[in-house]
Amino acid sequence: MTSEILDAISGEVYGVWFLIGAALVFWMQAGFAMVETGFTRAKNAGNILMKNLMDFCIGTVVFILLGFGLLLGEDMVGLIGKPGFDIFTDYANFDWSNFVFNLVFCATTATIVSGAMAERTKFISYCVYSAIISAVIYPIEAHWTWGGGWLAQMGFHDFAGSNCIHMVGGICALIGAAILGPRIGKFVKGKDGKVEKVNAFPGHNLPIGCLGVFILWLGWYGFNGAAATTVSELGSIFVTTTIAPAVATVVAMIITWVKYGKPDVSMCLNASLAGLVAITAPCDVCDAFGAIVIGAVAGVLVVFGVWLLDYKLHIDDPVGAVAVHCLNGIWGTIAVGLFATDTAPAFARGIGDGVTYGANQIAAKGLFYGGGFKQLGIQFVGMGATILWTAVTITIAFLLIKKIFGLRVSEEEEIVGLDSCEHGLPSAYAGFSIVDVSNTMTMDVNENTDLGVADYDKASDTLKNAAVKVAEAPVTASPSGIYKVVIIAKLARFEILKKALNDLGVTGMTMNQVMGCGIQKGAGEMYRGVELDATLLPKVKVEVVVSKIPVSAVIEAAKKALYTGHIGDGKIFVYSVDKVVKVRTGEEDFAALQDVE
Repeated sequence: MTSEILDAISGEVYGVWFLIGAALVFWMQAGFAMVETGFTRAKNAGNILMKNLMDFCIGTVVFILLGFGLLLGEDMVGLIGKPGFDIFTDYANFDWSNFVFNLVFCATTATIVSGAMAERTKFISYCVYSAIISAVIYPIEAHWTWGGGWLAQMGFHDFAGSNCIHMVGGICALIGAAILGPRIGKFVKGKDGKVEKVNAFPGHNLPIGCLGVFILWLGWYGFNGAAATTVSELGSIFVTTTIAPAVATVVAMIITWVKYGKPDVSMCLNASLAGLVAITAPCDVCDAFGAIVIGAVAGVLVVFGVWLLDYKLHIDDPVGAVAVHCLNGIWGTIAVGLFATDTAPAFARGIGDGVTYGANQIAAKGLFYGGGFKQLGIQFVGMGATILWTAVTITIAFLLIKKIFGLRVSEEEEIVGLDSCEHGLPSAYAGFSIVDVSNTMTMDVNENTDLGVADYDKASDTLKNAAVKVAEAPVTASPSGIYKVVIIAKLARFEILKKALNDLGVTGMTMNQVMGCGIQKGAGEMYRGVELDATLLPKVKVEVVVSKIPVSAVIEAAKKALYTGHIGDGKIFVYSVDKVVKVRTGEEDFAALQDVE
């Protein structure tokens, strides 16, 4: 009787811990939101936050309707669970705890993708592919391992999701980022079309990114440990979940210190997450030594992965999601077949019929602990099948979304920022001046200035002159041949203008941010249904000095770069040594300019 009472109490205690673990995993959504926001630019902060919020909310809806049944419904020939609506028809006997626990894991898979595709993805397209991942892609492959499917019956082991969650999310992120293409300005190509330079886009708020990493690390104790059923199992899992990320971070610090001359902050933050991802699958069946090696390899992989995507594959991943989740998800899955040991408290509980023991299921010890290649072979089979399923389904999903909705925002929207264009949010940091040449403090163009043709090459001379009118061009040459050209332009056109001038051979310029408005006065933005007062628009003043390059060529290049098909696209002022010549481009005087001697 005493034993039965103790077993009942233990069952209740670990049932409560199971739900606490689920809450910790849910809290990881905040961590992902902070990491992604901190590692991207300020003009997209609100968009990132919205996506991380909708990951969970959209995921919940589709998981209720379809995902939960496909994951944990009655097994159908080892491939999928039987869809059902017990949550509606038999709520009194519904498995509430398992639903919540698996729901928060499902949301994690979808949120991984947003980081790699950040800053240039349409919001509606994001919502659609997030729903597809949560409703179909994740539940089916997770059923194979955790729902009594064919991989569990083989003895495939992935205790908390290196394979089922992180690798799957990482593959979706890799394919999505490749189809989507890099952010504007990330890669500089030469005349032969080959990438000659990779530009860094620093995250706008590393403190927020660091906070996100610590939130994720805390949540990972629930992520890895929630399914433990004894104190010894939970203690062992906490040990390995602590060691691996710590070692990974130290290794990444040393590598970046040696390679770049200084320890890289953002890379070390990524390394902490990489170590956590790698230990997720083997956390219950490896020992401290195994955790050290797993973490050390993860630290190397994350640095290598970021370099590989930037310099070899030329795939733009703003937050390092592919290096963290894909590469280390693969490594963590393989690590089970290398480091699984029967000295780990949870190991014995995993040997069974492939169904009863769920995520604990395992067939043999790892290669380095005398188990031969049996478990390692099973791990490769399971990983290969999951990769194939994920790659095929997500590729089809992305291509269909691209065809139906379009996957990427316009160039103009990307430059201005997704906060403004996708959500009508002037800035996620109201009250702060965001110093960014392509920030979000721009207003909608007044529709009354629209000339009807946005393409400069297709516009007639009349339209060109109306948009960028040259009131007076230099009529006499300067004896010295030196001219100063001052260009006033919208912030959103700066990158285009800079490239046009660079292509012309103008490589030296001075840029200042200025505020003002003329005929192209912007419309007010809305916040919570209230219009914001905005009378001044952010612009840039670009100054260049030319001598060998014809000033007329500079004017033409600037006009073409500034043209958007609206009256008052910008201003150009040209000064010679002998005489000040003002060239007006469609607006009333933006500011009084002093004569140049």
